[in-house]
Amino acid sequence: MSRFLTDRYKVLKPYTPGEQPQDKKYVKLNTNESPYPPSKTAMRLAAEELERLKLYPDPDCTRLTRELAVTYGVSEDELIVTNGSDEVLNFAFMAFCDERTPAVFPDITYGFYRVFADLNGVPYREIPLLSDFSVDREGMKAERGVLFIANPNAPTGIALSASEIEDIVACNRERVVVVDEAYVDFGAESAVPLTKKYDNLLVTMTFSKSRSMAGARLGFGIGCRDLISDLVRIKYSTNPYNVNRMTAAAGVGALLDADYFCENCRQIIETREWTARELAALGFDLTPTRANFLFAKSDKIGGEELYLALRERGVLVRHFSGERIKEYNRITVGSMAEMQIFIDKTKEILEVNR
Repeated sequence: MSRFLTDRYKVLKPYTPGEQPQDKKYVKLNTNESPYPPSKTAMRLAAEELERLKLYPDPDCTRLTRELAVTYGVSEDELIVTNGSDEVLNFAFMAFCDERTPAVFPDITYGFYRVFADLNGVPYREIPLLSDFSVDREGMKAERGVLFIANPNAPTGIALSASEIEDIVACNRERVVVVDEAYVDFGAESAVPLTKKYDNLLVTMTFSKSRSMAGARLGFGIGCRDLISDLVRIKYSTNPYNVNRMTAAAGVGALLDADYFCENCRQIIETREWTARELAALGFDLTPTRANFLFAKSDKIGGEELYLALRERGVLVRHFSGERIKEYNRITVGSMAEMQIFIDKTKEILEVNR
């Protein structure tokens, strides 16, 4: 770092993204991307915007906002479109947290929450997950401050039901609850309908996972119009043109191709369940995931050892070094062919390790 960096940021620990290696071709099961391409309509509409790139994009993402409102049954002023769901999450930290209003989130969850808190100078409290890795709802409810809940959680994949989310939201109407639903389309219940009932609930979503657009960087938030207007104020004070033309158009196309979206989700869920059965047959312990990834460990091989052995054989999974989860690996659900390779390589490693 340079000598000019302010003291505030010298101690900042940036988020560590999953590997995007360039050294060789891998079966890439480490960053929860979709194994399927974007929809044809998404690609066509994005391509049509190429000749208009000389012009700034619509800062309100009018057409995309309209399609999102129809898809999710909300009003257009109850939506904000952002550069990935990470941006709307950061806006929430900026808008609703300060030195008197801390952030609260589980100790094992999406790693960016800590980074956003530190980046914005916000104190935070981490509530330990229970012994089965489920969210400690009572512990979360007892805390003051803004609650951030990834549902399903990452990296465990465990989901709370809509009624459990409502219990948390309803227990204290004087604080904001942010529910991060990046993985909700793979079998969990969405809290979006609750935004009609509770003015302290913000739900964030992304096009990265279930709509095959991780490279486009597109997300959105849903909440009551007053909450959304707070986030819009932040957006227009930082980067009004936060979503480029091609990405916004691709988002419209992805929403229009609803059948394609549903079929991809169905296939990923089916492949996830097949892979879970195969891992269980090999003696792995798995969490009850409702995401597009599995979280698994084996008493036959250490978590880091398995990760490195798979990497050597051309298969990437995600390993975390945290004390409670260091024996686990997070495995993205790829295509059936990719998961067959993963299972075959895992069997090979376990055989060598005997």
